[in-house]
Amino acid sequence: MLDDAPSTSPPEVRTTAAPSPGRHVDSDGLHLRAAELDAVEPLAHLVERFVRPEGLVYLDGNSLGPLPRHVPDAVADVVRRQWGAELVAAWNSEGWWEAPQRVGDRVGRLVGAAPGQVVVGDSTSVHLFQCYVAAARLRPGRRVVVADPDAFPTDLHLLSSAARLCDLEVAPARPADVPALLAARGDEVALVALSEVDYRTGERCDVAALTAAAHRAGALALWDLAHSVGATDVDLDAAGADLAVGCSYKHLSGGPGAPAWVYVARRHQALVDPPLTGWHGHADPFAMDGRYAPADDVRRMRIGTPPMISLLALDAALDVLDDVTPAQLRARSTSLVGFLVEALEALVPELPLAGPRDPGRLGGHVAVRSPDAWGVVRALAARGVVGDFRAPDLVRLGVAAPSTTHADLATAVVDLRAVLDAGEHRDPAHAVRPTVT
Repeated sequence: MLDDAPSTSPPEVRTTAAPSPGRHVDSDGLHLRAAELDAVEPLAHLVERFVRPEGLVYLDGNSLGPLPRHVPDAVADVVRRQWGAELVAAWNSEGWWEAPQRVGDRVGRLVGAAPGQVVVGDSTSVHLFQCYVAAARLRPGRRVVVADPDAFPTDLHLLSSAARLCDLEVAPARPADVPALLAARGDEVALVALSEVDYRTGERCDVAALTAAAHRAGALALWDLAHSVGATDVDLDAAGADLAVGCSYKHLSGGPGAPAWVYVARRHQALVDPPLTGWHGHADPFAMDGRYAPADDVRRMRIGTPPMISLLALDAALDVLDDVTPAQLRARSTSLVGFLVEALEALVPELPLAGPRDPGRLGGHVAVRSPDAWGVVRALAARGVVGDFRAPDLVRLGVAAPSTTHADLATAVVDLRAVLDAGEHRDPAHAVRPTVT
């Protein structure tokens, strides 16, 4: 547990080897190894920037990131001074109007996007719909969109709607099967739409390779990076990606309902034609011209007035990562995820990993399978370890690199072992499911 005044005397660093799969590791040994890793972790100071409730191990930052300590004061300033005192003048004096691009560039730095290619403001769902239709319009005459049938449901629901609107065929293909589908039907494909990180298992796919495969077929590539930004070192510009979308309330800790972001590669910005054309995307919005003339850059992806308090809360939350590179963040994430995988395999071998064991092939969470997954998640929560459940059988443990420690993960795995040994997951009290699981 992090205190306001962290210790200035880190534990002695030893040379104990990390636990290996199949090797017996007791709880004391696991906690010792975690302390050693935290003591030499170069980004350990990031943890101090977050609120960490006493007695809680929070491993659900891949659903809702924890609160950065300074954000409440920043939001209070937005409400009391900027809105309260400056009122409408704040659109100019506080840069509210430009905030979608300014904050977009801050997010873009974390996904390898040069300035001027990302805007923030609408929900992930709205941005996805914009991109599906815009991609189809960029590839007229091609009617096929390739999508992973195991993608997050919202992606599939929205794509189905866009397909009906634009008379498209959705061709299902998991990432490993996309090259074969493109080889067979590439001249029909307008868009390949995939997620870099599988929301269930945490498995990553190769953004650069699959984007290149799409381009060889003459198609575009759209990436859902909701589980990537802040957890992986994805590089959109280097990969040649065309479009990307991501939320900001997971690893970026933008807060519940924080606005999402959309990336449009610069080469497409003068031609991209989104279906929702609001006044904020107009070339001259204050001319109040009823004829739509889109902005000539990524601003044309803006629609209407964004939720400014949430947007500025996200802007403040991004301060946490100002002095961190994506490569550094990824290195910390890989260390944490690798430690969690090894600890699970050593202490809880009966629960198989849902994804690969190589931390380089995982994003910011690890999932194990159990027929009693819901009960396991609730029993862990009763012990103060918050993970989450994904139907039908996944116990998902999130690793938010800035705010999670190796010690947190050791505690979680030791408690998981205790839950299973005591049969706590079969307690009838843990069978009730609330609306949000």
